[in-house]
Amino acid sequence: MTDHNWGVDLPMSKFVKSLAAMVIATGLSAGLAAAQDKGSYWQDVQGNGVLRCGAAVAPPYVMRDPATGEYSGFFADLCREFAATLEVKPEFVDTTWDNIVAGLQAGKWDMSLALNRTPVRAMAVNFSVPAMEYQVSLAYNKDNPKIPADPKSVADVDIAGVTLTVMSGTAHDKALSAVIKNATILRLPSNDETRLAVVSRRADILVDASDTNMLFTQSNPDWAVSFNPEPALARQGVAFGLPHGLSAADVEVVDIFLEERVATGAIDLMIQKAVDTVLAQGGN
Repeated sequence: MTDHNWGVDLPMSKFVKSLAAMVIATGLSAGLAAAQDKGSYWQDVQGNGVLRCGAAVAPPYVMRDPATGEYSGFFADLCREFAATLEVKPEFVDTTWDNIVAGLQAGKWDMSLALNRTPVRAMAVNFSVPAMEYQVSLAYNKDNPKIPADPKSVADVDIAGVTLTVMSGTAHDKALSAVIKNATILRLPSNDETRLAVVSRRADILVDASDTNMLFTQSNPDWAVSFNPEPALARQGVAFGLPHGLSAADVEVVDIFLEERVATGAIDLMIQKAVDTVLAQGGN
């Protein structure tokens, strides 16, 4: 009896182990095959023939001609170039800064243009490598008696009675909201409206990206000045926003595309072209 059990148990043990190994190997092979059959996100875009880019206006990053609906700005140009790389047509989907992340999450477009890389946003969407670095500056009328002479920090202008205007839902809106304790924040939906608020003296200070505010001050040299606060209100990379579930391989496709354009200076040329366009239009 003892000899008989040994004779049966040993082969059965080997059989069970072999069977388990076969099941595992079969499962892994099936999973790998399924992953390979699924294809990449960009292959799906190629199949659709269109690259949809969510676009919220913020010169010189993204601009839109109200008469024609035509998009310009260097991130709009990058959308067109990436579409050409994929050999598809670019399609711009109009949105606001309040909705540019939610629309990407909902699949209304394939990538968001000129999105600042923040930890909060990174929990909701993926990011490419930055196309450029950005920081927030404050522009104001140098003759405004409410503003102290030669301000250096946000605290210098965080004064009761002072109104700072900012585009609602932007990264600089979030950064500003975290530090202002005494002044008033006027949130407006568009770039034009925030500038008009300062020009009309409805607001005292324009809070925006430093290069955008540079355009504003160059267009109003008689009275407009700006400063980059220290400590910085925000310094972040500006990138493509990508769907949250995108694979590392699909993100790398966009990263390689951007890295090459940064390295060759192509993005610098695009930025200068966009700046020249804004200045030719009066900076608005």
